[in-house]
Amino acid sequence: MSVLMGVSPLLLLVTAGLAIMLVDAFSDERSELAVVTAASLFVVAGVAGAMLVGELPAAPDVITRYLAVDRLGLFFDVVICVGAGLSALLAGGYLREHGFERGEFYVLIIFTAFGAMVLARAVDLLSIFLGLETMSLGAYALVAYRRTSARAVEGAVKYFLLGSFAAAILLFGSALLYGATGHTDLAGIQQVVAAGEADATLSVLALAMLIVGLAFKLGVVPFHMWVPDSYEGAATPVTTFMSVVVKAAAVAVMLRVLVGAFGDPASMGLYTGWTPIIALLAVATMVYGNLAALAQTSVKRMLAYSSVAHAGYILVGVAAVHEAGSFAVSSVLYYVAAYTVSNVLAFGSLILMGSKGKEAVSYDDLAGAGRRHPMAAFPFVIGVLSLLGMPPTAGFFGKYYVFSAAVQAGGPMIWVAVIGLLASAVGAYYYLKVIVYLFMREPEEDQAIAVPMQSIYVTVALVLAGYYVVKMGITPSRYLEWAVSAASSLVG
Repeated sequence: MSVLMGVSPLLLLVTAGLAIMLVDAFSDERSELAVVTAASLFVVAGVAGAMLVGELPAAPDVITRYLAVDRLGLFFDVVICVGAGLSALLAGGYLREHGFERGEFYVLIIFTAFGAMVLARAVDLLSIFLGLETMSLGAYALVAYRRTSARAVEGAVKYFLLGSFAAAILLFGSALLYGATGHTDLAGIQQVVAAGEADATLSVLALAMLIVGLAFKLGVVPFHMWVPDSYEGAATPVTTFMSVVVKAAAVAVMLRVLVGAFGDPASMGLYTGWTPIIALLAVATMVYGNLAALAQTSVKRMLAYSSVAHAGYILVGVAAVHEAGSFAVSSVLYYVAAYTVSNVLAFGSLILMGSKGKEAVSYDDLAGAGRRHPMAAFPFVIGVLSLLGMPPTAGFFGKYYVFSAAVQAGGPMIWVAVIGLLASAVGAYYYLKVIVYLFMREPEEDQAIAVPMQSIYVTVALVLAGYYVVKMGITPSRYLEWAVSAASSLVG
């Protein structure tokens, strides 16, 4: 059994998922499934965290050939499980309140998180595709979970169709890369590419297709079309889950493919490599995401476009990797962790400020809620201030680190950092606009006063997320050390 210690987080999560499936099948009592699911995910996160700060276990080649047993994978295990666990707690309050709580929801949460963890650890084109599809199929089902909602069905169909095309493009790119290098493992591909033995034309086409497929999952412009409709149509806990878990897994596999397979662009002999492409996508995503968010009247839709913009900030750090080295990778990892807890606060607060049977999704729904229910509005304020990047929150240091990595990279990346700062300033308008509505606007006369859901599950999720948003903002060095340790697995 010691040979399986390296993948023990995956095995524990699968075991928990099967156990929950059996409980759901043979019991009519589902009231505590949210707690059991969240506890299982937090236990797996704790195991992965202990392995992250301890000594890495050995693993046989039959495992490491397809799944990495390294600190980078363990770091993303922690982020994915924490994000999924907090989403499960949010669902425990939301689904029951809206009358469609069923046990399969939590099974989908578990196995979609499992697919995300496989994707984050994948070091072979075959395991990348299997992890991607395992995660994606669960995500499609979760978006459509509220079957009676036309918006949910529409968002799921769009997500499924566009996701299928993106997966096909990624698979075709993988086939071309195999044809160009003769390898499916990322290490073997890098050796052939670095030696200049790869077919240049096929390598360029493969790289372009892989970037397109991965950019879709990350919600990068112009491959973001599914994000606003899917985020708005899905139940709010599902939106939270997608925005943190799916995005984290996409970041992990993008780092492994771009850095682990293609290495230094200068060694490829392929024009200037992928760095300028990622920098251009970062600029387009930051600018468009923030500008589109300005025009939204739905808070959920605004947060969806905000998620697009944050994908751009993450790409700033990715584009700086070859000049800033491990610091750029660690800045990306810290940003993903900070974004996870910040987004849980924002979306979780929307659940808490909803009235029975009705979500608080528009600005008008939130008018005056801060004065009437300050304890429900306070977590939202902390969450959006962190997403904005205000000190002393986790989001401030997240942006500080990725922009610092861009400045350290020098050259054109300095201008990318400047554009990112200007885009963040634009984002301040729509983030602060919500706070204005919460505390300085009166609700319409015919609008029912929202009654916050007195759910212990939602409250616990917000307390945990809020604690880490503040703690990562006050003492960021500890978390950055873990990110640097994880980054060393990819960039020495």
